[in-house]
Amino acid sequence: MTDPVLPLELTVITGLSGAGRSEAAKAFEDMGWFVVDNLPPSLLGTMAELVTRSQGAVSRVAVVVDVRGRAFFSDLRAGLDELAAKGVHRRILFLEAGDETLVRRFEHVRRPHPLQGDGRLVDGIARERELLAELRGEADLVVDTSDLNVHQLRDKIEAAFAGVTGPGLRATVMSFGFKYGLPVDADLVVDCRFLPNPHWEPELRPYTGREQVIKDYVLGQPDAAPFLEKYGDLLELLTTGYVHEGKRYLTLAVGCTGGKHRSVVMAEELATRLAKTGADVRVVHRDLGRE
Repeated sequence: MTDPVLPLELTVITGLSGAGRSEAAKAFEDMGWFVVDNLPPSLLGTMAELVTRSQGAVSRVAVVVDVRGRAFFSDLRAGLDELAAKGVHRRILFLEAGDETLVRRFEHVRRPHPLQGDGRLVDGIARERELLAELRGEADLVVDTSDLNVHQLRDKIEAAFAGVTGPGLRATVMSFGFKYGLPVDADLVVDCRFLPNPHWEPELRPYTGREQVIKDYVLGQPDAAPFLEKYGDLLELLTTGYVHEGKRYLTLAVGCTGGKHRSVVMAEELATRLAKTGADVRVVHRDLGRE
């Protein structure tokens, strides 16, 4: 009896120049994916057909597509449509970073931006953002690498792509503190500052939302249970729609003032509800320990 042939999985790695596409490609390669760098988008369908003929010898392919292709980039839409017509399960990973970060990275390697021309570096970055705006909106997963080192970027990619494949939703629920800034890669943001803050209770201030005394305080507030029930229903509706539309990754950011008490408790509770929808969920407490 022969082993079943695995369906082809294809991930398009794209995004802003200097945002980490090369490191992302290396991460995929280390996970055992077959990686193709700077493939003209018009050849996406051809490559998928060739890989399919391998009878399962290659089942996971990552393709780096970027503005170095210039004349080819306008063919990306046709290439993605061709993949869909062939029944190929494809995903888009979009990498970005803030302007200051990108400028610093380009200055460090002393290379011009591919769209800079005779203008300034920031002009090239702005042109590329405009060119890729529509593609960013269609991406399955957007990762901002401004504050990530190489290892953290790899961790994010492995968390999203190294696990079990299939049509289900993979969700990251992240607690954070508003005073440290919004998570730029969040798909949904929940504001928990409508709940009383344990910070103003002297006996509770030293504890965090991972400890039972804070959980009891936050979840004991009159508005906590109704909120969780109603937002849980909304999440169930959203996740069903996301999966139906082919979106496989969701980042739910749950915030309070400092990211220490309320957001941590509510993130854990919402993660539990998300998991009940069948989503593969992980929880990250971004700002816990910063105070």
